[in-house]
Amino acid sequence: MALTTSPETPLPVGEVSRLIGGWIDRLGAVWVEGQITQLSRRPGAGVVFLTLRDPSYDISVSVTCYRQVFDAIADVVGEGARVLVHAKPEWYAPRGQLSLRAAEIRPVGVGELLARLEQLKKTLAAEGLFAPERKKPLPFLPQLVGLVCGRASAAERDVLENARHRWPAVRFEVRNVPVQGVHAVAQVVQAVKELDELEEVDVIVVARGGGSVEDLLPFSDEQLVRAVAACRTPVVSAIGHEPDTPLLDYVADLRASTPTDAAKKVVPDVGEEYERVRQLRDRARRCVRAHVEREERGLAHALARPCMEDPHRMVDERADQVASLLDRARRTLRHHLDRADSEVAHTHARVVALSPAATLRRGYAVLQKADGHVVRDPAEVTADEALRARVAEGEFTVRVDT
Repeated sequence: MALTTSPETPLPVGEVSRLIGGWIDRLGAVWVEGQITQLSRRPGAGVVFLTLRDPSYDISVSVTCYRQVFDAIADVVGEGARVLVHAKPEWYAPRGQLSLRAAEIRPVGVGELLARLEQLKKTLAAEGLFAPERKKPLPFLPQLVGLVCGRASAAERDVLENARHRWPAVRFEVRNVPVQGVHAVAQVVQAVKELDELEEVDVIVVARGGGSVEDLLPFSDEQLVRAVAACRTPVVSAIGHEPDTPLLDYVADLRASTPTDAAKKVVPDVGEEYERVRQLRDRARRCVRAHVEREERGLAHALARPCMEDPHRMVDERADQVASLLDRARRTLRHHLDRADSEVAHTHARVVALSPAATLRRGYAVLQKADGHVVRDPAEVTADEALRARVAEGEFTVRVDT
């Protein structure tokens, strides 16, 4: 409703700002298209600030949104991108400033396409299709290389010529398929599966030259990504487009920046390998020569020792020691025998001195009864009893006379 004012009854600025805010609040949420010219995402802040500009009218408006709203498209949207914003207009009365509170932001054109690819990428990554531990190593020298590429394309020529230049004996199993358009995905998937089923194929290369984002869409198709992930044969992605990375690059076992780079990574260079063999052979010769020379020096040092120059010298030195020890042993044994002989003589003399035979030689006799009992008391014998008398030179019989 129109306001009635006059020079005599003007409205205060604050009242005008309040009324404008009320009118804007009644607008409700609207869809707005524009270009992002300024973007502010402070670390830890829950709100993102950006400026949306209309190049046609050179008009800009401030936009705020919660971080989670912007994070949904943060990977594909930046300054300069065109976006669609679903927002509610807001009027800040103290400053008289119009802004938009965004509830949803969508990329426009290529940005929208990239947003869908980013969402697919996150889904496949969450399933583990891009995990490094799934990557299979490439064979050192493949005997047969499978190649999926466009017919008579520069990518096919680059791979074949560079690979054969590096290793002339390498063989290829080529599958020519459309690499863009509606039939590209199905035929590329079929070619990859056919090559994977061939036992003699050691590695598969999927090659294409550069192109726009739309041209490279077949190599980000979910069906192709899952087919490559299921391959038992190592797969090399050789999509020659550096700024944008198709999803095939993430699931492949090896990513090559160009088809030429793929040829260099798939087969070794015969000249480089020959040079490496020559270097290893020279190194082996040096190691063997150094080992032999070291052993020769050790042998010469051992032969220069006195014991090796005059082997009998040690025997002669030991012979004197053996003779000295033998003489010492003889003297010691003789000394022990002499001392033992002396001890035996003294013992024999003592035994002889204490022997009853010595007493008998002095004229004494020993009387024994018939049972051998020695007579010590006259009461022990009876009349006419026969006794045996032992003297120094023998014995004889005596009879008791009462």
